Amino acid sequence: MSLRKRTFTALPLIGILFVVVQYAPDWVFFLFGQAFIVAALVEFYNLAERKQLLPQKIVGCAMALLVSLTFYFPAIPLEAALFGGLLVAAVYFVVTFNTLEKLPYFPASFAVTVIGMIYISFPLNFLFRIRSEAGPFTLYFLFAVIFLGDTGAYFIGKPFGRKKMTPIASPNKTWEGSVGGILFALGGAVLARTLLLPEVPLWLAAASGVVVHAAAQVSDPLESLFKRAVGVKDSSNVLPGHGGFFDRIDSLILAGPLFYFIVKLFWK
Repeated sequence: MSLRKRTFTALPLIGILFVVVQYAPDWVFFLFGQAFIVAALVEFYNLAERKQLLPQKIVGCAMALLVSLTFYFPAIPLEAALFGGLLVAAVYFVVTFNTLEKLPYFPASFAVTVIGMIYISFPLNFLFRIRSEAGPFTLYFLFAVIFLGDTGAYFIGKPFGRKKMTPIASPNKTWEGSVGGILFALGGAVLARTLLLPEVPLWLAAASGVVVHAAAQVSDPLESLFKRAVGVKDSSNVLPGHGGFFDRIDSLILAGPLFYFIVKLFWK
């Protein structure tokens, strides 16, 4: 996978992301996020289909968007949305899985449809909360930690990596690369704090960067396990050099919510 191809794809994506994060009203940013969530969720369901798990994509996406609405409209309780989604799924599966031929596929189909919504929609919507409650600069801090940490893991791990970190999930990831990722994430946190968030204590920004990137290092191979289980390297090829939307947001699935709670509990 050439660096040129990755750069050619990344630059316009970064430009679009900057414009939306910095200048778009909340409703535009929310819809932008939902497009990513639905695209990633569909890719997740496509992976499940390779194992004949029969996810119900329309139902799953509808449930995901229902959960997302609770982040945009705080008056809607999350538990009400979760129950509403479960109720919709229950009605759908009872009505449609109505033959003996379909019955053996029901448990896996129901489980993967519901889990996909919880795994992708729920955590990624915390990015909307970070921007709306703490501002775009706080979101840039998160991106700096994740992106620079990933860069450090690659450039340190590729030449110096020896000890495999997660040989089944991500064969190329090493403990040496992990240390490099943490160090670069620390540097990204300090740089972002200095340039964008000087009111945050330096030690707190540094500690946040280390903890958040540690979560990202778990989130990434977790996503990879789904791909390895079905024998593919990328969730799709819609983003040349980068795989699919699911591949691009994998680190944020655990790192995003954790960072939100760190900001909410300790930064204020």
